[in-house]
Amino acid sequence: MSSSEAYVEVAGRSVRISSPLKVYFPAAGVTKLDLATYYASVAEGVLRSLAGRPVALNRFPDGLEGQSFYMKHAPRGLPDWVRTARVTFPSGRTGDEVCVTEAATVVWAVQFAALELHPWPVRRDDVDHPDELRIDLDPQPGTGFREAVEAAREARALFDELGMTPFVKTTGSRGLHLLVRIEPSRTFVEARRAVIAFARELERRRPDLVTTSWWKEGRGERVFVDFNQMARDRMLVAAYSTRARPDATVSMPVRWSELADVEPGDFTTRTVPALLAERGDAHQSIDEVAFTLDALLEASARDERDRGLGDLPYPPEFPKMPGEPSRVQPSKARKTAARRAPEPHDETDR
Repeated sequence: MSSSEAYVEVAGRSVRISSPLKVYFPAAGVTKLDLATYYASVAEGVLRSLAGRPVALNRFPDGLEGQSFYMKHAPRGLPDWVRTARVTFPSGRTGDEVCVTEAATVVWAVQFAALELHPWPVRRDDVDHPDELRIDLDPQPGTGFREAVEAAREARALFDELGMTPFVKTTGSRGLHLLVRIEPSRTFVEARRAVIAFARELERRRPDLVTTSWWKEGRGERVFVDFNQMARDRMLVAAYSTRARPDATVSMPVRWSELADVEPGDFTTRTVPALLAERGDAHQSIDEVAFTLDALLEASARDERDRGLGDLPYPPEFPKMPGEPSRVQPSKARKTAARRAPEPHDETDR
């Protein structure tokens, strides 16, 4: 290694890393080479999460303390072994995104200063039909990781009733992600409606703990199930990906039996390789069974038919979707309605 370049060996390929001593995570002292070496050491696990998936790269060209942006279009001049996949964005436009087909692609992404990897829930050979159902448990102010753990246990019990097997991982921050492999036979719209039905049932069972309110003003001190993370072009961070946080935490797969003792800060680029070598990948069997969404879509239909519960708002960058309710937050809608209300008539002169 020289100060100007280094090479990292991963899965039979040698990946060049320029400026290897450049610091990406100043507080943790993690350099560009450190990060590339980290990904090489967790290659099997990270590839299990990313294999065949288009991925958006959250890039920090000047390290964590500099500006960042999401790169959703593959750059020019890719190595001939880095693959792409053509995806359709909510606008209807298409683009080619980097697609991970081997572990070396993840190390190459470090060369592009990617501190977070955000894969689509689809595979390269069918980019319009998700093969992974994602439940994002996001603790709101006044709650934290322990509440996310409690919500995850409630979610697991519901999945058990549905005959589905969820896998859990930390987000690298305060929340948890639950992942379920599904048959790639449903659209993004259907998969999102399945998540909404799942979230609503959790909320009915534990209204003190869980909320489906898209509007922050209605969430309270509860765990928000972010159903829009199942919409097209909305992505969760990959398992074993670092997060853009000072301590270089990692989104870590864990076993359900370990969850009670987990702290998100336990998993960093410095600790995870040894933990993985010692314990193995908690998601090793995630690809063994793919489940159907039939039961959840039936629940969605029942919610609409019996409870009058239809769709929920999409993110603002989406075009207006069929059957979608208003995207105006309730407090603003009430103020607008009050301004438009006619003045009361004075009946005393009649």
